[in-house]
Amino acid sequence: MSRQDRLKTSLTQAREMTEGIFASLNSPEDWTHQVHPKANHPLWIAGHLGHADNFFLSLIAPEKAVEKEGWGEKFGMGSQPTSDPDAYPPAAEVLDYLRERRETLLEVLAGLSAEDLTKSTPEGTPEFLSDVEQVFEVAIWHEGVHSGQLTVAHRSLGNAPLFGAEEPSEV
Repeated sequence: MSRQDRLKTSLTQAREMTEGIFASLNSPEDWTHQVHPKANHPLWIAGHLGHADNFFLSLIAPEKAVEKEGWGEKFGMGSQPTSDPDAYPPAAEVLDYLRERRETLLEVLAGLSAEDLTKSTPEGTPEFLSDVEQVFEVAIWHEGVHSGQLTVAHRSLGNAPLFGAEEPSEV
């Protein structure tokens, strides 16, 4: 399996988990459900992941980056989620952006050679994103971090786990 295929598989599997959780959300209140007043809620996570994929694109294919006005303030690093659904665009719009940005990221990946993956990122890029391959690797673990947060919101809304057994037995 090539490095590009491995990265594509991991990006796709991570997103499938995230999308599985998003599919369980039925109302604006579900989308902005916070298990703690400072916790990230599902709508913020969806917007944040789309915003992050766009940032990753700005590093490796800047011509493909598409900023959404005001989204950095709502979904960017350091933004604080609110449980007010009216403070955000509709979930469908956020999901469209999330999906389109990942699709574009995967298209860019498909067009890269093994040599392209070793190229340095632009000057001023955070040190943990030193080359193009690392940008894709960070996109994978970044999604995993937020998918973990989603599972907590998902379960606290009374949903069964996506994988494995029904409800765990009491110990």
